[in-house]
Amino acid sequence: MDTGSGAPAGAPAPGPRRTGLERITEITVVGGDRYSVDGDVKAVEAAILDAARGSLMGFAWVVEAETGERIGLNPEHIVMLRDVASSSGI
Repeated sequence: MDTGSGAPAGAPAPGPRRTGLERITEITVVGGDRYSVDGDVKAVEAAILDAARGSLMGFAWVVEAETGERIGLNPEHIVMLRDVASSSGI
């Protein structure tokens, strides 16, 4: 069965296409795990602060840069943000 994405049925969808103009922010959480996410550091910081100020157990929703998968992070467990260049060196 064709999924319309060019990938066979059951195969994961291809990751997002990179133009080299995207900004990437690295998020480090308690325990040392790191996540590279789409968005400049100010936009990612705003999403984290909005989640922290929101309802109890609100997550900061971001998009992983490599997979395009949307993930939710607990703002209470974020210890560091780092502005990194995109994979094309910008």
